[in-house]
Amino acid sequence: MKPVSSPTRFRTTLLACIAAGLAACAGPGAPPHGDLPQTYALAPNAAAERPPSWDALFADPHLRALITSALAHNRDLRVAVARVAEARAAYDIQEAAGRPAVELGASGTRSSTPADLSVTGRDKVGGNYRTGANLVTYEIDFWGRVKSLNEAALNQFLATDEARQAFELGLVAQLANAYLLARELDERIVLAQKALATREESFRIMRRRAEVGSSSDLELRQVESLLLNTRGELAALERLRAQNDALLAQLSGHAPAPAGQPAPLAEQGLEAPLPAGLPAELLTRRPDLRAAEKRLAASQASVRAARAAFLPNITLTGFGGASSAELDGLFRGGASTWSFTPALRLPLFDGGRNRANLSLAEARRLVAVADYEASIQAAFREVADALAARHWLAAQVREQQALVATESDRARLANLRFERGVSSYLDVLDAQRALFNAEQALVQLRRAHMASTINLYKALGGGAPR
Repeated sequence: MKPVSSPTRFRTTLLACIAAGLAACAGPGAPPHGDLPQTYALAPNAAAERPPSWDALFADPHLRALITSALAHNRDLRVAVARVAEARAAYDIQEAAGRPAVELGASGTRSSTPADLSVTGRDKVGGNYRTGANLVTYEIDFWGRVKSLNEAALNQFLATDEARQAFELGLVAQLANAYLLARELDERIVLAQKALATREESFRIMRRRAEVGSSSDLELRQVESLLLNTRGELAALERLRAQNDALLAQLSGHAPAPAGQPAPLAEQGLEAPLPAGLPAELLTRRPDLRAAEKRLAASQASVRAARAAFLPNITLTGFGGASSAELDGLFRGGASTWSFTPALRLPLFDGGRNRANLSLAEARRLVAVADYEASIQAAFREVADALAARHWLAAQVREQQALVATESDRARLANLRFERGVSSYLDVLDAQRALFNAEQALVQLRRAHMASTINLYKALGGGAPR
């Protein structure tokens, strides 16, 4: 059999590498969406309607002013915005690397050649001066490697911008929830102060009755115990309000407090249902899901770039200008010169670096796929949790309102029975304690029901652009 010549073997190897590279360049398909549910459980409707913007969702002008301050002054949001600018600059750098670059340059060399090395047998001093424009090494993107790198950088930039939007949405939700908690604590503190005033008066009366012998020391100690317990409850509420005020100041960037008085919980306007829409809409609504999808696209582009590194690399370099042995000769006629140097490089052995880079890119793509799928599952769970919270908290609020009315009537009857001598003051104390706890729980449930609206708003990806 006739042996295969070296040029033939080289062409065969080159064609095999090219064919394998082209077959491998087919990137992964569309992002995996998984099995999306058709509707949400407990959703009021499935209309394709987007929730309102945040300034339409919140009725309290004081809250809207706080959110505006937070979006303008929050330090963490500034970091997120700066990261977007950083990602954009990185994309611009990568995109510029794919375009030809031309630079002007000048160089000069003077050298001395000894007689025994000179062809003339004499000492020789010579020079080489050169000036002109250089075409910096430019890669012809025949296999799409540079394009894939550009695509990866672009998707990283877009993912960073989506992450900034997700952070902004989370900031709005966190500040609104902290604001509702502040209004809840205000109302609970008012209730505690009223209860404290009533119990201080009761303790004064019972102490006088114990002094004249019409009440026992046991009853006095029970009234005093309830009084001290109320004082401790009030102190705890004041502590929580101070801590929550510090959180609000941090979230708003320590901007000056808005003018005007905050509206109470009853005037926040967060009881109306939000349109949940269809589950598939979450993929385009939620910025965190869009960010995960962009990161997945970037990882897929990186895989394609790593595969293209196995293929031949074609580069161009060039020069055009003037060259002369003397400096003043650069500007005389006949000194023009040029060069054009295309080059073809095929990696044969690199110690496994390209293979390792491809393995790394594929591993990162698998991570991005898992992250995208996990983000989708978490998004649906958050929507389901918020819908369930709205539904059942509304039922709890109705039942708690009935309980407060019942406990209020019970406290009135217990006080009448004590005044008529039918029952002891222990029944009055027990009824007052139960009424206080029921009123506190009602305020907490109302705030939690409104917070579920905010959480649903966030889980749905926010509202329409302002």
